[in-house]
Amino acid sequence: MTDDTDPTETEAEPTSDRTERAAPRGKTTAPQPTAHRPDGGAVLTDDQEAELDRGPLQQWVSDSISNPGRVYRALFYVAAIFFLFTTLFPFYWLLMVALTPEGQLENIVFTPNGFNPGAFIEVFQVIPFHVYMFNSFVIALASTVVVLVVASLAGYAFGRLEFPGRTPLMLLVLIISFFPPAAFFIPLNDLFNTSFAILRPITGDGTLYNTPFALVTPLSAIFMPLAIFILTTFYAQIPDGLEDAARVEGTTRLGALFRVIIPLSAPGVATAGVLTFIAVYNEFFFSFLMTDGQPENWAPLLDGILAYQGQYQVLYNLMAAASIIGVIPVTILVVIAQEKIVSGLTAGALKE
Repeated sequence: MTDDTDPTETEAEPTSDRTERAAPRGKTTAPQPTAHRPDGGAVLTDDQEAELDRGPLQQWVSDSISNPGRVYRALFYVAAIFFLFTTLFPFYWLLMVALTPEGQLENIVFTPNGFNPGAFIEVFQVIPFHVYMFNSFVIALASTVVVLVVASLAGYAFGRLEFPGRTPLMLLVLIISFFPPAAFFIPLNDLFNTSFAILRPITGDGTLYNTPFALVTPLSAIFMPLAIFILTTFYAQIPDGLEDAARVEGTTRLGALFRVIIPLSAPGVATAGVLTFIAVYNEFFFSFLMTDGQPENWAPLLDGILAYQGQYQVLYNLMAAASIIGVIPVTILVVIAQEKIVSGLTAGALKE
């Protein structure tokens, strides 16, 4: 009897089927070698990746695409280190200069050349530095109050009322803020040095020179546009229903502004107030030109720091110590303001 089985059928059995039958159950077979094209190139299967000859930059880009979280962390660390270095290193260097005794400042590297903490007490003994700090604090506080009161009224008008020319007038306010402060000095200097009979009961000689009004008035006007813009943005976001409810209860528009809108806009009010206070507290241009630099004539903080610079000697360690002491009130204010901003966001949140 002849065998009718075609030998070609047995030879044509797929190699993969024979391999699967030959492999022990429960075990996986080793990956098969890649096939080759006639030109010698390899044909990759689905579970194989090409190993390219990349350079360092190309390899870093490839790793970044495959793992972007690592790139974000690296960028965060770089930005944080840069911020800390540029922000904290000047204060560190001031501390090193302040702790180094006078006459030994040439050999400072990263540690003080000696140790003289008494410089922080000596700053109040050489000159009345506390009077300069008080002057700056009073001028900054008065300017901040004026700015917040006027900017609140203007922000309410721009943000919640409809009247002809509102947009052009708002643009005009912002344009004025772009003018450099030095452009207003000559007319203001002539005005404040002119004797007015109506001011004699207040200033004595009838002029505003060497008075706090010579500083509060121009500084309030300079920082007013920014506060108006900030408060206009916040006041415009308050729902009309809250103000209407207050008006129904018999409250006037001013009452609704100070009882409803301003409390709900606490973050914006705090931001405008803090920015104004810091800017006025650190201001030097008008304070240097509108006063004679004496503490009894409302000379501010920076005049006190420059008072340690004599004709034949400059007390750099005392200037550094005075700078550190002078920045402490602003630091405390910023810390408190951050908490107020967060509490204002939670307290002013609307519950629909």
